[in-house]
Formats: sequence, structure tokens, C-alpha cells
Amino acid sequence: MTEKPSQPIKVTIGHHHDRIPKDRNLKLVSAIGKVVFVVAVALSLFQLYTAGLTAMTALLQRSVHLGAILCLTFLLYPPFKGARKDKFTVWLVLDLALVATALYTIYYLGFNMEEIFERQGDWLPGDVAVGVLGVCLVLEACRRVIGNVMTGICLVFLLYAYFGPYMPDMVIHKGYSIERISTTLWLTTEGVFGIPLGVAATFVFIFVLFGAFLESTGGGNFFINLAYALTGRFSGGPAKTAVIASGFMGSVSGSAVGNVVATGSFTIPMMKRVGYTPHMAGAVEAAASTGGQLMPPIMGAGAFLMAEFTNTSYLEIVKIAAVPAILYYVTVLMFVHFEAQKLGLKGQPKSQLPKAWEVIKENLHFLFPIVVLVTALMSHVSPMRAGFLAVVSTYAASFVRKKSRMNFSQLLETLAIGAKNAVMVSVACAAAGIIVGMVSLTGLGLQFSHLVIELSMGIKVLAILLIGAASLVLGMGLPVTASYIVLVILAGPALQDLGVPIVVAHMIVFWYSQDSNVTPPVSLASFAAAGVAGANPMRTAFTSWKLAKGIYIIPIIMAYRPLLMNGPPAEVIVTMLATLVGLIAFAACLDRYFLDYATWFEVLLLFFAAAFLFWPGVWFDLAGLIMFIAVALMQWPRRPAAREQETAALDSTVCVEDS
Repeated sequence: MTEKPSQPIKVTIGHHHDRIPKDRNLKLVSAIGKVVFVVAVALSLFQLYTAGLTAMTALLQRSVHLGAILCLTFLLYPPFKGARKDKFTVWLVLDLALVATALYTIYYLGFNMEEIFERQGDWLPGDVAVGVLGVCLVLEACRRVIGNVMTGICLVFLLYAYFGPYMPDMVIHKGYSIERISTTLWLTTEGVFGIPLGVAATFVFIFVLFGAFLESTGGGNFFINLAYALTGRFSGGPAKTAVIASGFMGSVSGSAVGNVVATGSFTIPMMKRVGYTPHMAGAVEAAASTGGQLMPPIMGAGAFLMAEFTNTSYLEIVKIAAVPAILYYVTVLMFVHFEAQKLGLKGQPKSQLPKAWEVIKENLHFLFPIVVLVTALMSHVSPMRAGFLAVVSTYAASFVRKKSRMNFSQLLETLAIGAKNAVMVSVACAAAGIIVGMVSLTGLGLQFSHLVIELSMGIKVLAILLIGAASLVLGMGLPVTASYIVLVILAGPALQDLGVPIVVAHMIVFWYSQDSNVTPPVSLASFAAAGVAGANPMRTAFTSWKLAKGIYIIPIIMAYRPLLMNGPPAEVIVTMLATLVGLIAFAACLDRYFLDYATWFEVLLLFFAAAFLFWPGVWFDLAGLIMFIAVALMQWPRRPAAREQETAALDSTVCVEDS
């Protein structure tokens, strides 16, 4: 059984019963609490400074961020469950030593940065020692905060890099020394300080801080109350609002992670308030935000590259991309709906809900930060700078009304809370950097993508599935756009040789290049959402992977049916309708819920209904539709509303008989 990560200790003064005098314990706990508070506030101020005032070298900015995060980790999270930090024990001494080591490794990197850049490849023994120490610190932080699973995956990739010559022929490589591995991971931006930590240290942190300011000033309650007013009548309304809002925002921003932290600051607390678990709320936001890069009019940067590669106008790319993107969001919405039904999250009568206009009128000043944020994003301001403006405008708006005004003490406390809330996602991203670095160093991404094409044996559907697997591995070491470029160069011609039109082949690869946002072990959108939700990153990642299944299914349909409007109008319409019903059946099958909890026989029917509706052919469509309707008819009498009516009728009969 996997050991659960340690829970952060509360570094506040409390009651302790042990042999050491009570006042000494209180002083020790208070001292640790003060150190944590100072480090957390300093980190938040540093992040605000680099986000809105002065840009810093990527390696320097990320290293300072990680240094503070490691200090907070070792002070807040015990080495194992039950370890005491309220008195001097060997564990407290160990944690203080780890804090000192973390500070030294970051100091060494910052103080010698110019020399490190100059001697790339000609490393000193001190460089190697610091690299080894840094990687070990990240692994230990990951073990405490995330758990053994993520730590084990990182160790597997490290062992793969070291024992390359002894690997199977399919993934063999020359192998790398401890010197090369440690320095790559710690002294460059190809490892721990790579893209994942860069994401966490920039706009993820700033939007987590934005969420903390909203919560402290009362803005969070305003948006929750407004969400209740607008969506409270529907089952799981805030989650459905999150999906739709993320689609609209993503269609403009074209950034999955930026979308998560921008819209998630509002939608995730709403979902948690109505009953969704933190990891489910984060997963819904991550899955919805990932679809934003697939949604016109402004898709991910890869869409512009696709237009160039295929010699097709961008307007045409936008046109053919719209229907699959809408179908993806339908899939996420159905998962959200089924989850709401399973949790019994019913809508409330309109009379019991707050009036939207009254909520807005009472909290009108909180709309100012939203206007600032949306305007900045629409004006192509970087998400990091937009987040900085949102934080500053939230603080300024708090002075409009007395009840939301923040004094200096509350300001410092909010800065500290924001930093503490960011620990989990930053540690997860630092650990993911180890995987990223090893994939890049060993060339596993390119090797794997070439291998899967050979393994397809000329079978189109198998080739597409293998491309999806290759995109996942590439996504560990490359950003989404780079993953698309590499994969389309390697796999695009193979798909065309199998009879897939060039635009369809590129669209398939483009879709699959997005999957690393929501697929473990490196799922940046999920990690970002987990940071906002205060959830376990890996659990959030696996849940978002389930919700985003449309990203794997829809590209296969593109290869076999005219889903991209590349066929006769009648056939295109039939394909759209069949795919829509098929995706609903697939979501119901995976969630084991449609109108009611599904029996195993009904799950089997839903599975074959989805498979037949996805496959081309009128008779397949008819067979799938009949199976889908059969399940609906079987479950109709068992649906919750029918059971409530039956119970009410029975109660009425009993009352009549009693009278």
C-alpha cells in the first residue's frame, strides 16, 4: 500500500503534554511559526515583484522560488506521520539541516550563476555535489508533500538515465554519469528548473495569491453567492458554469494552465462549496481549461503552425476545429452532470436563492479586479502580469467598503496564506522537472515516437493510439507546441501514408499534443488546478485524465468519419449526431451512471453503443442508437425523480389508510 504524504503541521501555539517544560515547547512552536510566516510573506512579495515590476533571469527567479518552497516544506511537513516538531528531537534537527542545505544549494546557484553559465559541461566537483544535494532535496520534498508514487516515478526515470546501456533494445541508450544527470537537473533549465517549475513560479503562484486575496477580502464569497444566484437551480450548477466559462476563457487565452489559474480562482471554490471534493473541483477545471486550446477563435499556438504546415488558411482551421471542440466540452459536461447526480447535488428552489442583482449591488467593487484581469488577458498581457494587476486591484478595491477593508496585519497574513497554498503545486512541478530532464537527456521522447509508428503494423487505429502514447511521453519533456511540432514531423507522414488527409492528420496530432496537460505523471493543468483547490496533485491529475477522455476518443473518430466537415453535408450531420450520442454513452459507461446507477449489463450495452456510434456506417449507427435507447428505457423507471414520486405516492397511500 502506498504511504500517504505527510499532512502539514500547524505552526501555531497550542497545548502540548510532554516531559519538557511547557513554556519551552510553546517558545519553540512560536519560533518555527514566525520563521514560516516571514519566509511565506517574503516569497509572496518576491513573486509580486518579479511578476509586475522587474523581470529576472529564469534560472535565478525559479531558484529563489524553489529555495523558499523547500524551506516551507521542511518546516511545515513532518518526515513521517506522527513526527514531533514541538520539541527538540532528531527529526527537528534533521529538518533544520535540510532547510540549511536547501538554502546553501540555492545560494551556490545564485552566487556562481555567471561562472556556471561559462563552464557548461566542464563542471567542478562542487557543482556535482550541489546538484546531487538539490535533486535529493526535491525528492524528499516530493515524498512528504505528494507521496511515494510520484517520488517512485522520478526515481525510475533517474535509474533509466543511469543504466541506459542495460535497458531493453527498444529503449536502450548510452547511459549518463551521475555528474551529467545531477548537473543537468540542477544547474540548467532542462531539469528541476525547467518548464513545470517555471509555470509554478510565475502565473500559477500569482493566481493562487490572487485567490487568497479574494478570500480574505470577501470577494470569494461574492462570486460564490453570485454563482448560487445564477446556477443554483441546476444540479451541480457551479461545475457546469466552470466548464462553460473555461471554454470561453480558453478560446481567447489559448493557454491551458493560464486558463486554470485565471478562471479556477473563482470556479473551484464554487464547486467545493456545493459539495464537490477538492480533487474533483480541480479536475473539472483542468479538463475544461485543456479544451480551451482546442476551441476557436484563438486556439493554441499550434493551430497557427498547422495552417502553415498544411498550407491552409487559419479561418479554415478555425472552422473545422469548432465542432470537435464543442463535442469535447459536451463530454466534460456529461461527466460533471453524472457526478452531480451521483452525489445528489440537486438544484435549489429559486425562492431560496439570493437575487443576482442584490448580490452584485452589494459587492459591485469586486467586479473591478475581474474587469482588470479580463481586460489584461484580452490585451495579450502575459498571464503573470495580468495576475499581478488582479492582486493589486483586489487590494485597492477592498478599501471601497469597510467590511472588506484589509489592515496591515491582514495583508501580511494573506501574503503568507498565498505562499503556503502554493507549496504543493510547486513541489509537484519541481519533481516533474526531474522526469522532464531525463526524457530530454536520454532522447526517450524521439525514440519512443519513432518506435510506436513501427509498431502500428499499418493499422490506422493502432497507429493513432500509439501516437497518443508518444505525445504523452513527448509532453513530459516539451511544451505543447513543441510536442506538436516534433510529433507531426515524425508521425504526420506515416498517417498520410495510411490514407489520412493531411489536415486531418495534423489535427489528430494537435489534439494529442494537448494530453500532457491532464495526463499523469506530468500534467501541468492538473497540478495548477490542485494548487488552487488545495488538493493532492496526483489524485487531481488522475481524475482530470478521466474527465478529459474526449481528447483521446475524438481524434480516432476524425480519422474514420467526416467530423471535420470534410464530406457530404448529410454525412457530416449524421457523424456529428452519432458522435454526440456516442460520447454521452461513453461518459455514462465510464462513470457507471446514466439516468441512474448502471448495472454491469447496462455498462456493457453503453460501451457497445458508444463503439458502434463512433464507427462509420449507417447500420452501426442504428445498432448503437438502439442500445443507447434500450439503456434509457431500462433506467427511466429507476431514475431518482421517479423514485421520489413513487415514495411520495406510497407515503400518501399510507396516510390515507391510517386516517
